[in-house]
Amino acid sequence: MGKNTKYKKTLAACYLGFITQAIAANFAPLLFLKFHSDYNIPLGKIALISSVFFITQLITDVLCAKFADRIGYRQCAVASEICSAAGLVGLAFLPELLPDPFVGIMLSVVVYAVGSGLIEVLGSPIVEACPFENKDAVMSMLHSFYCWGSVGVILISTLFFAIFGIESWKWLACIWALIPLCNVFNFAVCPIERLTDDGEGMKISGLLRMPLFWLAIVLMICAGASELSMSQWASAYSESALGMSKAAGDLAGPCMFAVTMGISRVVYGKYGSKLNLTKFMLVSGCLCLMCYMAASLSDLPAIGLAGCIVCGFSVGIMWPGTISICSERIPAGGTAMFALLAMAGDLGGAFGPGLVGGAAQSANDNLQRGMLVGCVFPLVLIISLLLLKSAGRTGRDKKHN
Repeated sequence: MGKNTKYKKTLAACYLGFITQAIAANFAPLLFLKFHSDYNIPLGKIALISSVFFITQLITDVLCAKFADRIGYRQCAVASEICSAAGLVGLAFLPELLPDPFVGIMLSVVVYAVGSGLIEVLGSPIVEACPFENKDAVMSMLHSFYCWGSVGVILISTLFFAIFGIESWKWLACIWALIPLCNVFNFAVCPIERLTDDGEGMKISGLLRMPLFWLAIVLMICAGASELSMSQWASAYSESALGMSKAAGDLAGPCMFAVTMGISRVVYGKYGSKLNLTKFMLVSGCLCLMCYMAASLSDLPAIGLAGCIVCGFSVGIMWPGTISICSERIPAGGTAMFALLAMAGDLGGAFGPGLVGGAAQSANDNLQRGMLVGCVFPLVLIISLLLLKSAGRTGRDKKHN
């Protein structure tokens, strides 16, 4: 990076921020059955934990769009890491300290979800504002750290529980909290630039008047739905299709999904300067549709499982790719643009898995029929990309044609 060496500290802080987000999203679900047995919390209430996490992130995204520029990127980034650490530590202690353990869990989830939502919105514009070359490749690499964080949380937690027993989960929650705690210092001292000068970023109303931005919103909703619908059902699919144990299902399903998604983002991060972003996303969208069809239509369990795993690779570029396209075509978008895009992705992640699960339930708990309904997400994504391509090419597209 040459003269931009000092911004490596900024990049490292954002990398750790995305790993922290992966911890927040993936650690508590590993403990759902433990919460159920230890605290006698009904499974129906346990299911609310993920819903509240995503809803809190959505609310944080919206508030970020309005207030992050006024408060400042550095202050918000530091707050995100403090909230994440406090929420994880709270998860270890509040259920025991409060009369109702479920209230303690939910309070902790809300606190670290605020931290997760803040870094989700701020990580991309902080990196975008750094004077790096090949910014779409850098953005893809940044988002790959969420994937590696997810893999790390699943593998390390599984190993920790195998060695020390799941009864020691509170210690592990405190250990995970050390990562955002250390990252508070990184964000406090690293150089942070602003995307736009004070008052020059576009307002929400201005963005919503742009057809291109609405197209990007649809893309992000479909990207979030395509990603989360497959990843959240991958474990259940592995168990039902191949008769795997819960641990093996977690490793073969969501863990391998995260690995292939991370590989996709690293590939684009490494070779992005030589690739056409829109075409790469179109090919990925078609691959995603094929993966959903393989998972829903194949009678061979191995092909269905392969569809689940390869789907991770196909959705990997969608989220960072859409952000890169918007950054290039709407350079004055500012924090509001990044916040609304993150909100759209979270919205897709919130309702997509529910739609697949509802369709499966309506078909007598046939998960393959649910996956068939999920084909609508990559299909709309492909149509949106074709419309985006016809609406005008990015500077990178022109360069490589």
